[in-house]
Amino acid sequence: MLPKKTTTIIKRTLARTAQRITPIDRKDPDEKLGQLFHEVQSHRVFADGKTFVDLVPRKRATRILQEYRLARRDPNFRLDEFVKLHFYEFESPIKKVSFVQADSARQHVTNLWPLLIRRAHKSKGSLIALPHDYVVPGGRFAEQFYWDTYFIMLGLAVDGKWKLIDGMMKNYVYMIQRFDFIPTANRTYFLSRSQPPFFAAMVKLLASKPGRRAPSLTYLEYFPSLLAEYKFWMKGQRKLSSIDFMATNRVVAMPDGQVLNRYYDDKATPRPESRREDIETARNSRSANKAKVYLDLRAGAESGWDFSSRWFNDPHDIETIMTTDLVPVDLNCLLYELEMTIAHCYGVLRQAPLKKRFIRLAERRAESIRQHCWNETDGFFYDYNFRTGHQTSHATLAGVFPLYSGIATKKQAKHVAEKLEREFLRDGGLRMTLVDNGQQWDAPNGWAPLQWVAVCGLKRYGLNELAEEIRKRWLASTERVFADQGKMIEKYDVDSESRIGGGGEYPLQDGFGWTNGVYAALYDRFDERCPR
Repeated sequence: MLPKKTTTIIKRTLARTAQRITPIDRKDPDEKLGQLFHEVQSHRVFADGKTFVDLVPRKRATRILQEYRLARRDPNFRLDEFVKLHFYEFESPIKKVSFVQADSARQHVTNLWPLLIRRAHKSKGSLIALPHDYVVPGGRFAEQFYWDTYFIMLGLAVDGKWKLIDGMMKNYVYMIQRFDFIPTANRTYFLSRSQPPFFAAMVKLLASKPGRRAPSLTYLEYFPSLLAEYKFWMKGQRKLSSIDFMATNRVVAMPDGQVLNRYYDDKATPRPESRREDIETARNSRSANKAKVYLDLRAGAESGWDFSSRWFNDPHDIETIMTTDLVPVDLNCLLYELEMTIAHCYGVLRQAPLKKRFIRLAERRAESIRQHCWNETDGFFYDYNFRTGHQTSHATLAGVFPLYSGIATKKQAKHVAEKLEREFLRDGGLRMTLVDNGQQWDAPNGWAPLQWVAVCGLKRYGLNELAEEIRKRWLASTERVFADQGKMIEKYDVDSESRIGGGGEYPLQDGFGWTNGVYAALYDRFDERCPR
């Protein structure tokens, strides 16, 4: 039980929050717009499928559909004109700022923050209102994305923008209270899936604010939300006691009796924002179970690695995707951290039995990760296929998460470092995988969040020389692109001279939230405050 005073404060905060938020229709755009939605996406009215699902209807969906059925009878009917007439692009209000082009990438990041701040106190179309201002990644991503936010917060912390961090945290408390979990982002079409669970890391970051007198109060404030987050990821655990269930929802029964987790989605249909691509993938797949293909695509999106050879049976073919068959090493390391954070909260509350219980849960998870994901021959951590009972054969940068979370032994950490230096490290930083197949989360691309995870993980085990080399090379890549193009981008090609990343379902985006955050944090040596 929380102290009465703390409970009262939380309830009052949520009550004030609720008063500022308008009701939303939780239906996805494809559910509301039916045939019209199918026609718009399949006929490529917009090059990027996310564009249409983000538009705001000028009338009720039922009225638009009625007018559509009548209008399409006209031989001169033009679908693009109809869409332009009945929908509009909503641009969330931003604060008026005068932007001055900076001479350095570091100053550029500081100048960018005001341009990436959004506020949405009213729901519009698929956009879900939030009570506080938030920072968006940029480009096509105009929402508060879950795991992006943690890496954005690193940069905000370096620049002293703690009030903004606090508001974004309260947005997540609001979403947990409203939806029982943190969705991918504040869009209705994301309400069936989450993203890598970095909420516990966000709480730790906020508690580390310089000058904060009582960090324990921060943990208590967010304790109910941490428990709700854990409940979401462990939903269905009781079903695993039946021999009929090897896995359900996001939980998996391992051979040793331990319960680990997987990425999942509550729907098995094409993603509204990528409907055309998903239908094509399922159509070309040899799998007779198209719903399973859609589920695996959605689960791959929940992982944040959308898409990567990591999730494919054939590393060069997305049509062999099998995300929900895998126990991802990174996800389970993050849930280990969540369990340890909950244990810490129970310790603050002086509830020793519950503290011990969650420490045991975390320790058992760590042992199971080492048992099933560690490959002694390769000296690296892999994802585990619970259907086949074997590890996957694809080495990915997710293998550094056991170092980041402190799960690896010292010997394992040393072997991981050797493989990173030998096979993953390039002139521009660490590549995501060893496979070059055109997917954006594969070679030769490097992404900011995994550079941070690697640097912090290596430092945790005293492997400082390699950590520093990765740090320097990544900063140099970011600065090279800034010098050439005057911008920060979503992903970088760590092999090419230009360093411009590519691949994936959409054009390269700039902005860019987590690139900015990680760059600022590494530049200002914030990595000295990596988790220990």
